[in-house]
Amino acid sequence: MTIHCVVWCGTCPIDPQILVIKHGHFSCSKPNQTNQDISVSRDTIPHFTSQISVKPMAKVELRELGNTGLKLSCVGFGASPLGNVFGPVSDEEAIGSVREAFRRGINFFDTSPYYGGTLSEKVLGKILKALGVPRSEYIVATKCGRYAEGFDFSADRVTKSIDESLERLQLDYVDILQCHDIEFGNLDQIVNETIPALQKLKEAGKIRFIGITGLPLGIFTYVLDRVPPGTVDVVLSYCHYSINDSALEDLLPYLKSKGVGVISASPLAMGLLTERGPPEWHPASPELKSACQAAAFYCKERGKNISKLAMQYSLSNKDISSVLVGMNSIKQVEENVAAAVELSTVGKDEQTISEVEAILKPVKNQTWPSGIQQS
Repeated sequence: MTIHCVVWCGTCPIDPQILVIKHGHFSCSKPNQTNQDISVSRDTIPHFTSQISVKPMAKVELRELGNTGLKLSCVGFGASPLGNVFGPVSDEEAIGSVREAFRRGINFFDTSPYYGGTLSEKVLGKILKALGVPRSEYIVATKCGRYAEGFDFSADRVTKSIDESLERLQLDYVDILQCHDIEFGNLDQIVNETIPALQKLKEAGKIRFIGITGLPLGIFTYVLDRVPPGTVDVVLSYCHYSINDSALEDLLPYLKSKGVGVISASPLAMGLLTERGPPEWHPASPELKSACQAAAFYCKERGKNISKLAMQYSLSNKDISSVLVGMNSIKQVEENVAAAVELSTVGKDEQTISEVEAILKPVKNQTWPSGIQQS
């Protein structure tokens, strides 16, 4: 007798596997896993299989990242919360969230030595090693230039930085190394010193691709217009592709013409587009905070969740390879994946989104200052 069924294997750290029950024994069908040999009687099999719900796991789609050849999950796992940036996270919650991310098809993980004063990198590295997922099955991005002690985009510092990050992450290489919040540095130094240093790291095999991150959109064109084509592979923009601010959209054709992949972070505008509201330190103007609060209340009154609408709005543009959102619990992973799957199968709530956009129209694309004044 041979029965194929889905169960939690016990030998696999990530997801339920297809087990083959043959001649009274289990065996795991996933390659590179040690078979679990458990004897079962003929009487046990029908009872056992009757308890199993054979249902395919809904997973997020993959999107190509510029000219890199990488395919990122459309929902990216922002690992800053693993550094206790938004409050304590237990080991159980941290491991569970990353495991669930893998199960749901999320393959892109973003961190930085700045998050939690290197704690985010350490925790993520520890979890990735513990789960034992083949290195080729996930994409890790980290950053350089911004640290708990301040900013330093010098060639010497970023060269040392990657070695420190690799040690914390317990990896031989990272897929993407990004200059972190470059508006706080001298952009000419980024062009003439930092990026050439990263190119040497690329040649050494410590990183595969080079990225830049920041809030003001003008920093991206400044750098990309001054480096050789193909030097910068990725830009990570945040708070510029959400219901209240979609200014990144105007830059997408330019980035596409440069062959640069686009990652968009903070689809909830750092808490503005939530029922709970933003943290006290949020730099948005009182007018913007008030408008977003009114939009959140409008949605709640109609049984809608503004965070879900905002996530789907950000995910709907296929020119954005991955929407990066911080996660630190299984529930958060499930909610973000569910929003993505619903978008791809049912579509987004166009009517409610239009109504929310109308509320936010007076503050559309309103942002806040970030960085030092560039000469």
